[in-house]
Amino acid sequence: MTLSVLIVCLGNICRSPMGEAVLRHEATKRGIDIHVDSAGTGAYHIGEDPDYRTISTCAKHNIPINHSARQAEEADFNKFQYILAADGSNLRNLMAKKPGEGTATVRLWGSYLDNKPISDPYYGDITAFERCFEECTSFSKAFLDEVVSKN
Repeated sequence: MTLSVLIVCLGNICRSPMGEAVLRHEATKRGIDIHVDSAGTGAYHIGEDPDYRTISTCAKHNIPINHSARQAEEADFNKFQYILAADGSNLRNLMAKKPGEGTATVRLWGSYLDNKPISDPYYGDITAFERCFEECTSFSKAFLDEVVSKN
């Protein structure tokens, strides 16, 4: 069985594409068959590459990243098993958008570890992107620990 996960933040150029790359990397290390994508709740950056600081942080950690920003859409709620929000605001936006027949489990990504959001690094320096990377790594491991043990 393939695990399918959508990581969601606001603009889909910092936290969620980094989270997508990190979760894919962590799952691959464990031999888990996974389909991961990312999206934003906003339409600000559709079609754009991830922020250059996201790309450089992933490269520093030897994690491949290749993504074009997109907005979360109604079909995602049936296409993915899990939709993981970077923070409470995006979680609320997702829950408001979730159709009644949507089958995805929609949760705060941090709820698998410490109920904390992923810090938005956009207005910070490279240190903020490193912190975001560490959070994505911790949340990926905690998510996989819980979800894989259920299946």
